[in-house]
Amino acid sequence: MLSSYLLAPILIVYLLNIIALVVYIINMFYLAVQGLRGKRLRPYRTAILHKLPQVTVQLPVYNERYVVERLLNACAALDYPQELLEIQVLDDSTDDTVEIVADTVGRLRAEGANMIHIHRENREGFKAGALANGLTSARGEFIAIFDADFVPPRNFLRGILPHFVHDRIAFVQARWEHLNRDYSLLTLLQSLSLDAHFAIDQPVRSNENFAFNFNGTAGVWRKSAILDAGGWKADTLTEDMDLSYRAFLRGWSARFAADVEAPAELPVSITAYRRQQYRWARGILECAIKYLPIIWRSDFSLGRKVHATLHLTSYLLHLFTVSLMLIYPLLLFFAQQFPILLEPIGFGLLMNTLALVPAFYFSVGQHLLQRRWLRSFPLIALMTLLASGMALNTVRAVFHIARKRVIPFERTPKFGITYRAQSWRGNRYQLKVEPLVVLEILLGIVNLFTAWLALQLGYYLMMIYAFVFALGLFYCSGLTLAQALSTRFFSRPAPAST
Repeated sequence: MLSSYLLAPILIVYLLNIIALVVYIINMFYLAVQGLRGKRLRPYRTAILHKLPQVTVQLPVYNERYVVERLLNACAALDYPQELLEIQVLDDSTDDTVEIVADTVGRLRAEGANMIHIHRENREGFKAGALANGLTSARGEFIAIFDADFVPPRNFLRGILPHFVHDRIAFVQARWEHLNRDYSLLTLLQSLSLDAHFAIDQPVRSNENFAFNFNGTAGVWRKSAILDAGGWKADTLTEDMDLSYRAFLRGWSARFAADVEAPAELPVSITAYRRQQYRWARGILECAIKYLPIIWRSDFSLGRKVHATLHLTSYLLHLFTVSLMLIYPLLLFFAQQFPILLEPIGFGLLMNTLALVPAFYFSVGQHLLQRRWLRSFPLIALMTLLASGMALNTVRAVFHIARKRVIPFERTPKFGITYRAQSWRGNRYQLKVEPLVVLEILLGIVNLFTAWLALQLGYYLMMIYAFVFALGLFYCSGLTLAQALSTRFFSRPAPAST
């Protein structure tokens, strides 16, 4: 009798999870199809610049001794008239990055660059605060922003400014490329994920006039749009997403410039990658809480409202994944009494079919970038492991928000790594292993038990799902511990790169 009472709430939670997953996966399929369709459409119209505008380049920096000189050199080399170009190094550093920046700025100014070093003694507002502080003195009509790990090409400004074809375009986002794509399996999997975002999500949302986000770097804002939208704010962990949605709600539009790219360094440390994903997940969900009620009361079309909702809540996929990990063993228990629960019909059949959509989505991303997507297919399968392994890391953002736990902005440390022979393990900015890895190992064991039980009962598809979940959790937790041990016992110091 007790089991009958437990069955109903478990089935309700399971059904809600399945419905939510179906909605998000269908949206993924829609974006991929629209991405393929967009390839056959005429490219964006761009403007002919008869008169070049004044541009301020803002470079927010915090303790980036390994990459900051590389960034400053690249920005000083931008192909743009010096009298129209102002470069602000917005330096909140507390280590010798301050001296590296001061020396580099001095050298580049002597060579003719219009570059200034703005050092704050405090990090009030973090990155958003630094950008807002620089904006008060910025002379540019347009504001280009680059994080410290980016290396903008010489023609970046001349390539992106023609995309401001009318005066209601708030920002234009360029496509990210990767300096160290092939450094490790971790960086390779990250690159595939980001490739899909920049080859599918951003251009489709831009083409369809849906709200989409400035990615925090490698893009250009119209200064008047920043001011009209209320300026940079630090009340979420994704100040870029926050400002983007405020601009759309103020009636501005935006463009994605797929033809303009800026290479950057991917995190080589999985602990750094965890921090980055947590910050993105938490910040985007904070924006969802902040703006979804406003969006649904706005004059956005129904399509724009739906896509904004799916966009701002996309990280909830990890919550649904963890929920399924915990529900599966319970369903197997009840299936011994009610075998129809797990028959491959209805939602079960639909889910088994839709499980192929992510592979299709990431393959389309590689195809649109004119890469050999068939060769990437095994790696795309491995991305499922990485996503599963990062699920708990993301889910804790949901619980921290619910508990109103204050988490300061924490940057993702970069080490100037561009080729395999380089080592980062002796460098500064190493991050501590978090206790979460223990929970990941325990949840991995639960999934192994689920896979074994499903095998015993003949539910082979569930066995595969549970086994993949387990492998992902063991991969992320194992790599975290392995890197921590190698950093502690086998590291060798490396100098700051230039």
